[in-house]
Amino acid sequence: MTTTPITEMNDRTRDIFRVVVEAYLESGAPVGSRTISKISPLELSPASIRNVMQDLEELGLLAAPHTSAGRMPTELGLRLFVDGMMQAAEPSQEERDAIESQITEQGPVEDALRATTSILSGLSSCAGLVLVPKREPVLKQFSFVKLSEGQGLAILVSQDGSVENRVLDLPPGISESALVEAGNYLTARYGGQTLSQALAVLDREISAGELAIDKASEELVKAGLVTWSRDPADRPVLIVRGQAKLLEDGNLGDLERVRGLLDELEGKQEIARLLDSARDAVAAKIFIGAENKLFSLSGSSVIAAPYKDGDGQVVGVVGVIGPTRLNYARVVPMVDFTAQTLSRLLGK
Repeated sequence: MTTTPITEMNDRTRDIFRVVVEAYLESGAPVGSRTISKISPLELSPASIRNVMQDLEELGLLAAPHTSAGRMPTELGLRLFVDGMMQAAEPSQEERDAIESQITEQGPVEDALRATTSILSGLSSCAGLVLVPKREPVLKQFSFVKLSEGQGLAILVSQDGSVENRVLDLPPGISESALVEAGNYLTARYGGQTLSQALAVLDREISAGELAIDKASEELVKAGLVTWSRDPADRPVLIVRGQAKLLEDGNLGDLERVRGLLDELEGKQEIARLLDSARDAVAAKIFIGAENKLFSLSGSSVIAAPYKDGDGQVVGVVGVIGPTRLNYARVVPMVDFTAQTLSRLLGK
C-alpha cells in the first residue's frame, strides 16, 4: 500500500491523525473519538471525528484492534508520522549530562561503549545497542602449514598475543620451502601493520613488480592476507544492554512478542547487520516493525545513528530497540546526541 503524503490531507484530517498518534504513543492504548474531542483544539463533535478516523483507517494509517472503538496507528501510519509530522524534542540538559558522563576519556573505549548502551537503555526504556568499531589484528608473525595437496593452514599471531588459524587453498604444486618463504616474507615485510594496510601495500608492490619472492609464494602471501582482511567485516561485534526494559510496563503488549524480540536479540548477527545498514545515514535512521523482515513477528522498532573516528570515518553505530510505540520525538534526538558525543570522544 502506498503511503498518503501529508500534503494530500486537509488540515482537519492531518490534525486528527497527529492527535491520535501522539496520544497512542503516550498511553499505548487505542484512542477514541471522545478522547480526541477533549484533547484536540479542533471544535468537532465525536461523530465528525469518527468519520475522519474511518477515512484514515481506509487509507491504512489507523487500525481498530479487536472490537475496540478506539484507533491506533498502523506501522504505515507511524512511518508517515515520523517522516512528515514529528516535532523532535532536543535532549534535556539532564539527559545530555547523563550521556556525557558515561562517554569519557577515562579507560578503554570499549568501556565507554558498554556504558553508552546502558545509559541509553535507562533513558529510553528500551534495550541499548552499539555496534563496536571493527578492530583488525596487527600482524606480528605469520606462517603456513601444508595440510594436504591443495590445502593449507595459515597461522596468524597478533601483537596482542592472540593466535588465529584459517584453512585456505594452496597454489598447485607449491613446495614446503615456498610456504616457509611466504610466512617469513609476511612477518618481515608487514609486521606492525593492520591486515588491510598490509594488503594495500602488497597490491602496490605487486603492481610495481617489487616483490622479491617467486610467483607461487606471491599468490600465497596475498591469499593469506585476504583471508584475514575480510574477516572483521563478517563478524561485527554487537553490545546489547537493558533487555529487561522490554519486559517492563507492558511495552510490547503481549508476552509472545516480548519473547520474539528477545530471541532476535540473542541472534546478534542479524541485529548487527541491520545496524550496519545505518552506517551511511546522515543522522538517526528509523526502522519500524515489519518494514524489516527481522521484526515481522515482534513488531519492534530500531533507532540507530552512526558515529565516527578522528578522520571522519564511520566506525560503528549506536541505537536502541523497543516496541513500535516509542516516544520517537524524544528518543531520536537522544540517539543522535549520543552518536555525536561518541564521535567527539573518538576524534580526540
